[in-house]
Amino acid sequence: MGKKQGHRVYLSDFSLRQFQALKALTGTSPHCFPARNHKEDTHIDVKTVSKQVGDRQIRFKTRKDLSRRANDNALVLKCGSHREWTPQDMRRTGATMMQALGILPDIIDRCQNHVMAGSRVRRHYLHHEFADEKKAAWDKLGKQIDAILEQNNR
Repeated sequence: MGKKQGHRVYLSDFSLRQFQALKALTGTSPHCFPARNHKEDTHIDVKTVSKQVGDRQIRFKTRKDLSRRANDNALVLKCGSHREWTPQDMRRTGATMMQALGILPDIIDRCQNHVMAGSRVRRHYLHHEFADEKKAAWDKLGKQIDAILEQNNR
């Protein structure tokens, strides 16, 4: 427990297009989300995305508006009839979409880099990466997201 494990993510065509769009915006930075207020070439703080998502759902906050931050409701879903959402919810939504597409729970867990259940002996001996299965799962999810976006753009 607590040990880091390597994780290879296979990019669907959808994801690759998103990263290409990010690269066009960020220019020469080696980072997908470069920090803009630092002299050294580094990335944004790991908490930045969560903070920015929260700042755009201010109706759910009980704090005063923070200076130099967005304080609006641009990311409130369904007119606020549901609770605030976080980037972690997007992870859960992706997993649920994979499940609805018929992807096996074990493959979904591997796509999310969950530590596999079972004895340490099993984890010690069973090292198959399921690369083809994970790639197929990411591709299937990417195609589904593309279909949803295409339908919404009609």
